[in-house]
Amino acid sequence: MSEEIKIAQAEEPTAQELSELLQIRRDKLTALQSEGKDPFAITVCNQTAHAAQIAENFEQLENQDVTIAGRMISWRDMGKASFMDIHDRTGRIQAYVRIDDVGEDVYKGLSKFDIGDLVSISGFVFRTRRGEISVHAKEITLLAKSLLPLPEKYHGLRDTDARYRQRYVDLIVNPEVKSTFEKRAKLIKTIRSLLDAEDFIEVETPILNVIPGGAAARPFVTHHNTLDLDMYLRIAPELYLKRLIVGGMERVYEIGRLFRNEGMSVRHNPEFTTIELYQAFTDYNGMMDITERLINACAMAVCGTDEISYQGQEVSLKLPFERLTMVEAVKKYSGVDFDEFRLDDEKAREAAKKLGAEPKKNSSWGDCLVLAFEEKVEENLIQPTFICDYPVENSPLTKRSVKRPELTERFELFITGRELANAYSELNDPIDQRERFMRQVALREAGDDEANMLDEDFLTALEYGMPPTGGMGMGIDRLAMLLTDSASIRDVLLFPTMKPIN
Repeated sequence: MSEEIKIAQAEEPTAQELSELLQIRRDKLTALQSEGKDPFAITVCNQTAHAAQIAENFEQLENQDVTIAGRMISWRDMGKASFMDIHDRTGRIQAYVRIDDVGEDVYKGLSKFDIGDLVSISGFVFRTRRGEISVHAKEITLLAKSLLPLPEKYHGLRDTDARYRQRYVDLIVNPEVKSTFEKRAKLIKTIRSLLDAEDFIEVETPILNVIPGGAAARPFVTHHNTLDLDMYLRIAPELYLKRLIVGGMERVYEIGRLFRNEGMSVRHNPEFTTIELYQAFTDYNGMMDITERLINACAMAVCGTDEISYQGQEVSLKLPFERLTMVEAVKKYSGVDFDEFRLDDEKAREAAKKLGAEPKKNSSWGDCLVLAFEEKVEENLIQPTFICDYPVENSPLTKRSVKRPELTERFELFITGRELANAYSELNDPIDQRERFMRQVALREAGDDEANMLDEDFLTALEYGMPPTGGMGMGIDRLAMLLTDSASIRDVLLFPTMKPIN
C-alpha cells in the first residue's frame, strides 16, 4: 500500500474493546436522534467545492466561502479548536473548527462525532501558519454516522482476499485504489471516443442466449421459468454482432460483460469485460491497424506516454507493433520450422514432443503447431506482437487463407506474455461454416463441453450474405491491468468473484 490513513486508535482493539466501541457509536447515534439531530434524516448537502479544486485554485479561492463534504479520517482536538482531515473523491483537505466560530453548543456536539463519519463543513479557504491549505469552519454538519471503526492502518484489510471482499473499505483507506478505477474508466471512454469518431455504432446484444456461441468456453446455465427453457449466460457476443453486419450496419461494437464457467487465476475471472468490434469490407490486417491504434490511444490517455512499465518490465506501445506468423514465431523461439513438414501429422507430433508439448494420438499438424507455440513462444512475447495465421482446427469462425487453406486469417495480440486481443477475417461462407460447426458438434459429442454448438439461425443469416468483414475482441480487464501496472485481474475489478465465507 502507498499512503495509509492515520486514525485515532493506536492499536487494533481486542474483541471486547471492539464491542464496546461499537456500542459507544450506537449510543452516540441514539443521543443525536433523541435531540432531533438524526444524521440519517438529512437528504441534501450543497457541496460547492472539492479538495483538489481548492488546492489547485487557492489564489482565487482564498478567503472565499465554500462547502466541502466527505469522510472525517483524522481529528486532532486542541481544546477550544480542532483540526480535521476530510477525504472526498478528489483527495484530502484539512478543516479548522474553532469554538468561537461555530458556537459552544455545536462544538460540544462534536463529542458525538467519530472517525469515519461523513460531514459537511462550510467556511472560508485560508492557509495555516504552517502553510497548509485549509477550510476555516463556520458551520459543521454530521451527514451520516459510521457505526463501524475504520481499521487501524488498514491492518484488518492488508490481506488481499479481505480487500477484494470489502472494496468499500479499500476505497476509503487507500486512495491509489480509486485511481486504478478512474484510469479504467478513462481507457473505456477513450475506446468509445476513437470508435465513435470512425463511424462505429455502439450496440447491445443479448446476455441470455439459447445457444452459447462465438468462443470455445464452458457456459453458465440458468433457467427461464416462463418459457420453461434452459438458457446460457453469453460467452461472446460475436454471432449477434455479425448478424448486424449481415443486416447492413457495417461498423458495430459492444463493450460488455461475458461469462465463462471456468478456472480462476490472476488473469481470469468468471465474469469479465471485453470490447468486440466488427467492420465490413476489411480483413484481419485492418483489425491489426485499429487494435494497435486503440491500445496506443489508451496508453496516452491513461499513462500520458506509450512507453510504460509493467511489473518491472519495460514495454513500448509505440506504433507499429511487431507482426509474425505463428510458424515464424515458433521457428524464431524454438528453431523448429513447421513448414518443413507441412501437413505431415506424424512429424508434427514428433516435433511437438521434442519441444516439451504433449500432443494427443490424433493431433494434427495444426494442433501441434499451436502446442509448440504455447510451449515455446508465448512467454517470450513481452513487447506487443501480433501472431498471425492460426491453423484452421482451432479457428472455427475464421476465413481460410487463400494461399494456405490449412491456415486462417486470424491473429492474437500478445503483450507481457499474455493474450490481449483476438481477431479474424470473418468466415462468411455459410457452407464452410456449417462444416466447421459440424466438426465442433462432433467434438462436443465426444466430451468437449467447450466446443461450439450448432447455431442454425446464424447459418441462415450467413446464407443471406455477409460482406468481407474483420472482427476483433479485446479484454478490457487485461488492458486495464497493463496500463495500471496491476498484477492481478482482481485489482481492476471493483467486485471480483469470491467464494462466500461460511
